[in-house]
Order: sequence, then C-alpha cells, then structure tokens
Amino acid sequence: MAKILIVEDNEMNRDMLSRRLERRGFEIVIAVDGQEGIERTRSEQPDLILLDMSLPVMDGWEAASILKKEPATAAIPIIALTAHAMSGDRERALEVGCDDYDVKPIEFERLLEKMRHFLKGKV
Repeated sequence: MAKILIVEDNEMNRDMLSRRLERRGFEIVIAVDGQEGIERTRSEQPDLILLDMSLPVMDGWEAASILKKEPATAAIPIIALTAHAMSGDRERALEVGCDDYDVKPIEFERLLEKMRHFLKGKV
C-alpha cells in the first residue's frame, strides 16, 4: 500500500486524517512543519504528500518549491491543503509545484479521490 506523508501542524487535523487513511490501508508518515516535511520526504520517499500550506518554521509554499526542485523528490505528487482558501491560492499552489489543491475542512472522499488519481496502481 502507498506511503503518505502528512505535513500538518494542527494535531486534531493530523490525527483525524492519519487515522482515516490508516484504516484504508495507507502507511502514514507525519511531519509538523515545512522543514521537517522536507527532511521526512528525503528520508522516507513517500508515494504522495499532503501538505498544509500554513505551517511554522517553513510554510508549505516554500517546502513545495524546494521539494519540486530536487531531483530525488521532484516526482512525488503533492496535494496542497489550506483552510484559508483565498482567490488565487490554487494557482499559486500549482505554480510552486503542487500537483493538486484541496480546502479544509477536508471532505475525506473528495481528497481520497484526488489521492487515487496520483497513486494509480498503489491503492
């Protein structure tokens, strides 16, 4: 089953999402800020990253940009997650290298469908 990195600083969001994904058979790796997200991506090589954009230490915008510039991590799909859905955020997320975008509160089935799109053959 696919390995998913959840980069989320909100404990409630992180726990809810990780539990629901684990029940679906996914292997879950956790990071709580953008810098740790980059380090975990490098060491764990997840199949997909769920990246909150409002993070401490380093935000998701910068983390996505760094990951997409590195040959070892550039091909890993990133789905940006944000609670502050502002006009232009989707475009900005795609510009920094995210492969898709979703808003919080998370509608689990919709997010799962987006994940399946990137994880063909691993779900």
